[in-house]
Amino acid sequence: MTDDTSIRLLADVTRCHAARRPSSIAMVFNGSETSYDQLDRRASRVANAIIAEGVQPQTRIAVLDKNSDSFFEVMFGSSKANTVFVAVNWRLAPGEMAYIINDASTEILFVGHEYFDTVQKIRADFTTVKKIVALGGSHPQWESYVDWRDRQPDNDPQLPADIHDVALQLYTSGTTGYPKGAQITNDNLLSFMPVAVHEFGSWTAGDVSLVCMPLFHIGGSGWACIAFYVGAKAVIAREIDCKEILRLIPEQKITRIFAVPALLLFLLQTPGVGETDFSSLVQIVYGAAPIPLDLLRGSIQTFKCGFAQVYGLTETTGAITYLAPAEHDAEGNARMRSCGKAHSAAELRVVDDAGRDLPPGEVGEIICRARQNMKSYWNVPEETRRTVRGEWLYTGDAGYLDADGYLYIHDRIKDMIVSGGENIYPAEVESVIFSHPAVADVAVIGAPDDVWGEAVKAVVVIKNGSEVTGEEIIAFARERIAHYKAPRSVEFVAVLPRNPSGKILKRQLRAPYWEGRERQVN
Repeated sequence: MTDDTSIRLLADVTRCHAARRPSSIAMVFNGSETSYDQLDRRASRVANAIIAEGVQPQTRIAVLDKNSDSFFEVMFGSSKANTVFVAVNWRLAPGEMAYIINDASTEILFVGHEYFDTVQKIRADFTTVKKIVALGGSHPQWESYVDWRDRQPDNDPQLPADIHDVALQLYTSGTTGYPKGAQITNDNLLSFMPVAVHEFGSWTAGDVSLVCMPLFHIGGSGWACIAFYVGAKAVIAREIDCKEILRLIPEQKITRIFAVPALLLFLLQTPGVGETDFSSLVQIVYGAAPIPLDLLRGSIQTFKCGFAQVYGLTETTGAITYLAPAEHDAEGNARMRSCGKAHSAAELRVVDDAGRDLPPGEVGEIICRARQNMKSYWNVPEETRRTVRGEWLYTGDAGYLDADGYLYIHDRIKDMIVSGGENIYPAEVESVIFSHPAVADVAVIGAPDDVWGEAVKAVVVIKNGSEVTGEEIIAFARERIAHYKAPRSVEFVAVLPRNPSGKILKRQLRAPYWEGRERQVN
């Protein structure tokens, strides 16, 4: 087991395992294996190249690319150079990419070949970029990554760095406006790693972790870091491709996966899932969005491994709660509606608008105190003051604690529906509608109503070959929850819009109904 005190900086992760298990495989990507010794040496070359470009410590460098092995070479190299690593959301519109690159004051930008044309179009908009490096291909104007990296020696620069220096800057998903850069220090990240390793299923160096979530999200890069921290193998999928994931699990003998509920849903709907060998799987960790109980039951029955739920944010450097496999039941149980209890290094409270603690069972805002809470948002002090108040981080999520300390998430506070003075939490309504046998996916939003202020609307995706009417779904819901919570209208769509972390874009769904009207939220 990793000696926790030997890893104080992100850069120490590869240093530690290059010394202890140099020939062990750190990464597998597109059939290519990288040992811990190779990863550490390549990270040193990257660091030396960054330093040779004149980039000063705590300056931002950025990667715009899908998942790859070179992503982690640059990430660990950035840490050895004590620069701040920024992962740009490649699913954004070009102007939004430029916003993040400029907002971070990026000096070196690494660009995957699929985004060469995009960057060419927005290059003139960059305000701080001094160097562009081409990842995974050649470009007539930009130096290739391998040439840029390998012009430098592989000796470790051993630059001085502090545990409170910023290592990563991950941007929030932007569901409530412009993305904000969460500054994550070495200490934020590495104070969480021992918890994840020891409390989230007892990881070992023999584990094989599938890294398939986008790496610009904490559910991707943070999940990968758990494997690297313990010296395990990380199998990297370029992007979420259900057929590829079903191929990789038996081929690589995957033991652990992190998946958002949407991915579990898509996997269960993929042809061949019933014939796939899942015998290597030890645990699937899920989180980042509410999960209907019927989907969880189906997943447990199909994958036949331990399931654990986590809850966390980019701003908390990942998970702050854990619901263990032993608390899951293939038939479902009340506790599975929770996302578990705070882990040993985090403290949770649920408070009202005045910051007063609420009793068990009463819904309020979830706040957290933990070393893993981000340092601050980058360059938006007013947002930092709103979110970080003393030692507590205000999540913006609504939920409640039960008498035993289990946390139950209701929804983003801004997604809460207020109808006739009643607070309605979409996740509760969605869970009920999802259990209808004809429903493949569902989102519940508030639509304007002249009488009630807001009315509950369900946006539904029907399973292939099924038929159902809006009236039937409304009646189904009314049999299972209070009438005021049930949808008053139903819209059928082919697919729900989601951000890369799997969260449904409620704001996008609401927009057509609220155009020209102001929606009041708490």
